[in-house]
Amino acid sequence: MLEHILRRLGFGASPAELAAYAGMPIDAVIDRLLNYESLSTDHDSKIGQPDYAGITTAAGQPFSPNTLINDARQRWLFRMIHSQRPLEEKMALFWHNHFATAYTKIAGAVGQERATRMMDNDPSSLSGSEPGMIQKLRQFATGSFPGMLLAMAKDPAMVYWLDSQLNTRTRPQENFGREIMELFSLGIGNYVEQDVYAAARVFTGFNWQINGDRASTTQSFYSFVYRPNDHDTNAKEFTFAIYPDGGKVIPARAAANGEQDALDLILALARNPATARRLATRLYKFFVNETAEPDQAFISTLSNAYLGNNYNIKAVLRTLFDSPQFRDPANFYQRYSWPAEFVVRAIKETGWVGFSVAGAITPMTNMGQLLFEPPDVNGWELGPGWISTSSMLARMNFSSTLAANQRFNLARDAQPYRATPERVLEYALARFRTMGFATAQSNSMIEYLKSTAWTGSDAQLQQRVPGLTRLIVGSGEYQFV
Repeated sequence: MLEHILRRLGFGASPAELAAYAGMPIDAVIDRLLNYESLSTDHDSKIGQPDYAGITTAAGQPFSPNTLINDARQRWLFRMIHSQRPLEEKMALFWHNHFATAYTKIAGAVGQERATRMMDNDPSSLSGSEPGMIQKLRQFATGSFPGMLLAMAKDPAMVYWLDSQLNTRTRPQENFGREIMELFSLGIGNYVEQDVYAAARVFTGFNWQINGDRASTTQSFYSFVYRPNDHDTNAKEFTFAIYPDGGKVIPARAAANGEQDALDLILALARNPATARRLATRLYKFFVNETAEPDQAFISTLSNAYLGNNYNIKAVLRTLFDSPQFRDPANFYQRYSWPAEFVVRAIKETGWVGFSVAGAITPMTNMGQLLFEPPDVNGWELGPGWISTSSMLARMNFSSTLAANQRFNLARDAQPYRATPERVLEYALARFRTMGFATAQSNSMIEYLKSTAWTGSDAQLQQRVPGLTRLIVGSGEYQFV
């Protein structure tokens, strides 16, 4: 159960982390992971220290995750590995797919440095700058869903990604108006084209501007700005309720007050029962089981937790994590790991001393996931969509590279079990948990260990234990969380 919780609420655990949690009651573990707000956020200060995963920079260049996208990717992987708040990073990853926004389109317009700031700027890096999109997703990760929707509506990366800067009263641009209903809240079938046009008019005037040192790409940043002259001040009528009394029309307003239109629509979308069920279903599939259809009665329970707690995501997660469904062993290993999850879990369980997270970026791309680069507004194809012949080969190759890199540490840790191949295998299967191997597979791993006469020598451990790690971590059975 403990390892299940650490896989689902985080990215697995290192042997040291498992030992630290081992004496805690399960409810206490969940409380600590869920209520992480008081825990340290000093993970970035550990970057470059010898006991942590490494980073790689261009020769002579400082590490600059606020202006260089590959450095930003390394920082995020480092945080996934070492953060004391793993659920915060897990939820940021979840919302990154929900509010799918890709760096490349933005960089093509504003340049690489500014685009990186738009995606994941840490405000402490530049006085007056605002948090990048992923930082905002961390901020709202388990909090107010309407607050998150509003933050995304005003986020410069989202504004550019969905062309909101082109959305004016004389020429409404429908991209964001459509996606806030189709992808971010209600879902297909719960709105009509009339609603898309009305929503586009709601968000007219939402734009961004450059602040800071405009002449410098590394000392400037984009901030949201509302342009009243571009806002459609007329009434907007929808086919679903906007107000608690059932009213479906956002009234005409002076341009100076036009942002209230967005507030009214966002709150209406957030409190709509269709949004509640859609979020409940997505969270269920992410945390419980995506291989079978969820029990609709339980989805109703999760929806009610959302609606009855001021549209708060933590209330849904608390209900979910306390449920028999989450804790049912039948639901263990019933979700395909995303490449980021696979890579981070493999690093945490295998070890990281002397390993740079930069070495995971290309393998992850070959597995089908490049952070900050979802393929389109729908996000990545989840579930079995992660697994293909080529992506599985990339996972196997990564497991081989990582195991070889950590061969001395792996051999050292296996020394207490060196007496027999069977004990070594038992140890390895306990360290690298999977959904389970058939007897024939386990026998094959024993035969691999015994392919030369077993002595349990240091040299044999350094050869066979990394090879066994590669076989387990690269197996189909390890790809589920």
